[in-house]
Amino acid sequence: MRARRPIAIAVTAAMLLGGVVACSPLATINALSPQGDLVRTDNIAYGDNPRQQLDIYVPAAKSATPRAVVVFFYGGSWNEGSRSDYRFVGAALAARGVIAVLPDYRVYPEVRYPGFVEDSARAVAWTLQHIAGYGGDLQRVFVMGHSAGAYNAAMVALDGRWLQAFGASPTQLRGFIGLAGPYDFLPIENPDVKPVFWFPDSPPDSQPIRHVTAAAPPALLIASHRDKLVEAERNTGGLATLLRQQQVPVQELYYDNTSHAVLVATLAYPLRWLAPTLDTVDAFIASTPARTAP
Repeated sequence: MRARRPIAIAVTAAMLLGGVVACSPLATINALSPQGDLVRTDNIAYGDNPRQQLDIYVPAAKSATPRAVVVFFYGGSWNEGSRSDYRFVGAALAARGVIAVLPDYRVYPEVRYPGFVEDSARAVAWTLQHIAGYGGDLQRVFVMGHSAGAYNAAMVALDGRWLQAFGASPTQLRGFIGLAGPYDFLPIENPDVKPVFWFPDSPPDSQPIRHVTAAAPPALLIASHRDKLVEAERNTGGLATLLRQQQVPVQELYYDNTSHAVLVATLAYPLRWLAPTLDTVDAFIASTPARTAP
């Protein structure tokens, strides 16, 4: 079985890149991704709704100091998604010594904007309140997301009203990591997204670019030149420009060998050869100084 693993990885990578996987590509990635030495705690409620639950991935190795924490939000056009599909993300971060928190959140049609942003803020506030009990460092809490999840993370990091509703503040965050995020997408063209944001009456303040201030946390923004779903130059490039104008530290990177969906998949072991996404995220977390405690 061990001898077949490289072959299986190569075949899976080719199938994923070709878009011809018969079963779920995420399920295939999870099946081929080693879980490593970690302790996963599942189905923790951060609210009363069945979608308001999260899983925590903690490295099994003992640490003399508290560990950095990443709250990761997946994408799905705010129409779908499950944290269980992204176990490879939790495992990848835990393998680098980082505690990963993966929440679910309500999606359309159960909610429209801003319901999923409220859930994201509630999950982050829960993390800030409880993660020290899992060995997390409250001075090194990051929010991260891919696609729609990057939007959720950006809104929590940039627009203080959402965390404030749950007794927290973006000043408690040490950084924001966005993968292929939509940060400036009005007027909406995607038919799946139009009803989510009340099209044609989409609120202008629903856009992360409207909330950039000098108080924003340091950011790592990664996108793909081959992204056909979210315009990288407008969204990633536009947000990076606004952050720099406010003197906020920001790293802006674009990869050539990934698409919109494959970008997040490069965090998984089978597809890391396509782009150094995990190494870049790990380096950003490690190089960002801990927040100064109040």
